[in-house]
Amino acid sequence: MSTHYDVVIIGAGAAGLMCAAEAGKRGRTTLVIDHAKKPGRKILISGGGRCNFTNYDVSANNYLCQNPHFVKSALSQYTNWDFISLMSKYGIEFEEREHGQLFCVDSAKQIVDMLLKECDYPNVSQRYRCDIHDIEKTDTGFRFKANNDEITCQSLVIATGGLSMPKLGATPFGYKVAEQFGLSVVNTTAGLVPFTLHKEDKEDFAELSGIAIPAEITAQDGTVFKEALLFTHRGLSGPSVLQISSYWQAGQTVTINLIPQVDVFELLTQSREKHPNQSLKNTLAKVLPKRLVEVLIERKMFADKPLKQFNQNQLQAIDQQLQNWQVLPNGTEGYRTAEVTLGGVDTKHLSSKTMQCNSVQGLYFIGEVMDVSGWLGGYNFQWAWASGFVAGQWV
Repeated sequence: MSTHYDVVIIGAGAAGLMCAAEAGKRGRTTLVIDHAKKPGRKILISGGGRCNFTNYDVSANNYLCQNPHFVKSALSQYTNWDFISLMSKYGIEFEEREHGQLFCVDSAKQIVDMLLKECDYPNVSQRYRCDIHDIEKTDTGFRFKANNDEITCQSLVIATGGLSMPKLGATPFGYKVAEQFGLSVVNTTAGLVPFTLHKEDKEDFAELSGIAIPAEITAQDGTVFKEALLFTHRGLSGPSVLQISSYWQAGQTVTINLIPQVDVFELLTQSREKHPNQSLKNTLAKVLPKRLVEVLIERKMFADKPLKQFNQNQLQAIDQQLQNWQVLPNGTEGYRTAEVTLGGVDTKHLSSKTMQCNSVQGLYFIGEVMDVSGWLGGYNFQWAWASGFVAGQWV
């Protein structure tokens, strides 16, 4: 005895719930199924429990994908303004933070509740704590086992996410389904993740843990982010580091401008004229945390002497060192703390307009499981909403 649905969506996260709501509106009998105990776990913990659900400024430039044009269709079919309108319809208050990031004023739970209400149709069902296995293609769709029950469907949507945050139940399930049906998977790595440092650097900077500064970080491919940098017990974090980590490859250095908001050469030159006996350390401590300046001196990046003992070339050299501090990360903290997974199901196998697999009728991939990763700032949720919405029009 098997139960039949028009649509089965495996994964009750942001993309899966959005897809279920849209399929439900179209009158499709729909099942959302997940191995977790409840829906939207990643939504609930995101943004410190406030969920950075989208951004005021969204374009294809905010995404990493081997095909940079792939995201354009879905993002235009369901925009950030569409999701903002949905929030307003439910009276959910939100606030703008820096760089156009939008967060719930109250709680991320409001977004999960909203999505569940959007799925509240008699033709939409949900099942949790299900082990899904033995997926196979049939003449009319798909057949698989959920625990010991057989389920058949016409359309099968894989919305199982990536490998980030394994504590929330992340698994490679979606990639295995893709490979089962002959789709290639772009190598996965942790993205939007803190850097760890080599032993000596880690020991030198560990005492700065908790100190944050404005910084500008450049990857070897020329990508630049200008946001806060945070020193941690293990290495470097903060928005600028999380952003650049998605563009970093093992063994590469990153270049950090420690004082992007100040012309250091001008500061040092003017200070030398007005206060020639003032030490370099005390001068730089006006624009950098004093303890950081002391650590840089201890590391012999420059010597601490009265300003009058430095000539123009030496002051320029100090300026250049602070603007171009080279750091060689040891690695990243990995999927444990990563906010997103880079890589995934290769988009060359998928329709950018519908998210359907080109070679397997009725098979769809949405959200983080595919090779689309957004910047920090609400872009990954916007991709979940957009890709889920688009698939929901076709399943």
